[in-house]
Amino acid sequence: MKLKTMRAVDYWIGIPLCFLMSQVVRILPKASHPAKPKRILFIELSEMGSTIIANPAMQKAKAELDAEIFFLIFERNVDSLRLLNTVPEANIVTIRETSLPVLVMDSIRFLFWARKAKIDTVVDLELFSRYSALLTGLSGAMRRVGFYRFHSEGLYRGEMMTHRVNYNGHIHIAKNFVCMVNALLAKTPEVPYSKTYVSDAEIRVPVQSVTEEAKERVRGLVRQVYPDYKPEYHRIVLINPNSSELLPQRRWSQDNYVALSALVVKEWENALVLITGSRGEREEALRMQEQLGHPRFRSFAGMHDLMSLTPLYNIASVLVSNDSGPAHFSAITPIRSIVLFGPETPKLYGSLGNTESITAELSCSPCVMATNQKNSACDDPVCMRMITPERVCDSIREIFEGKYPTSDAPARSA
Repeated sequence: MKLKTMRAVDYWIGIPLCFLMSQVVRILPKASHPAKPKRILFIELSEMGSTIIANPAMQKAKAELDAEIFFLIFERNVDSLRLLNTVPEANIVTIRETSLPVLVMDSIRFLFWARKAKIDTVVDLELFSRYSALLTGLSGAMRRVGFYRFHSEGLYRGEMMTHRVNYNGHIHIAKNFVCMVNALLAKTPEVPYSKTYVSDAEIRVPVQSVTEEAKERVRGLVRQVYPDYKPEYHRIVLINPNSSELLPQRRWSQDNYVALSALVVKEWENALVLITGSRGEREEALRMQEQLGHPRFRSFAGMHDLMSLTPLYNIASVLVSNDSGPAHFSAITPIRSIVLFGPETPKLYGSLGNTESITAELSCSPCVMATNQKNSACDDPVCMRMITPERVCDSIREIFEGKYPTSDAPARSA
């Protein structure tokens, strides 16, 4: 289903349904649940990178509540949840959103599953999505945690939550997620939840170990696109020119990526620049490769699946990416990432790993916020155009000169 259609459905159908279902939730008989959360379902449907950002909150729920963790996610994003082993495979539930009838059918299937699985607590990580609020409210769970608008105008999504958390647009979203678990830990009811302090140490994510066999398998893929690749000599620079359709304004232009790559291969004879991406992005990557026409600038799109990113990031020196999933996936590896921000702010959505965020900090940025459901009116992302290839190349130079750790050194904390 197209993003525009999903937003329209969430607005025109979601608002009246949230009002009606709020009345239903009030009168539904309350199921018997343990006094302490034992089976917690986290809901994060649409953003792949959020599975990494939510990990500190899930780990805290496991450690401090001794709870079993479940997760609901759109089927097309499910592999991102497998990059970390926080949620057992049997506890992952998916919903397809390929069409409205399929979405409705899978939603009903989920509601039956939630009761059969005896989910006693739901944590809705979505930012004011009415659809996820409906799933949460009708799940049958006694404890329902989610962001609530309180006195803010707009973004009505009913009265589904038992633990209403104040969304704070001034702290990192990972800290907002931890606050949702803190709401479950509160000794007494609070308005709003959660009156707690979340430190930077609480939002660290674990660096995943990678076997030498996995690294060598990826090196073999690199040799398929560049046969002369020598691991002991070449330094791999990965570029991720794509971002999801959720926010096309986040994209740095492909011309900028090509210009950056030209600077890199000219300055360092041992630099190998690879364009990452899915199979569907392979044609665009090949066009970029042809545009520069340099032997050390190669398309790697379609050569790897999501699970291969971890070993790929371990053998590379640097990743340059738009603000999108790969920037967050890099946080579970030692790679130094350079993430380009425009419509959103790294203060809220910066990678939790070994990263540098570059942003023009225009007065109109960020224009994408929870209060507009990431639906920016911007038709000319000047904020992204103001980031120049030369500026990004300066950061790569600092990495190559050893000023910051790369894949060969431990990752920095957030």
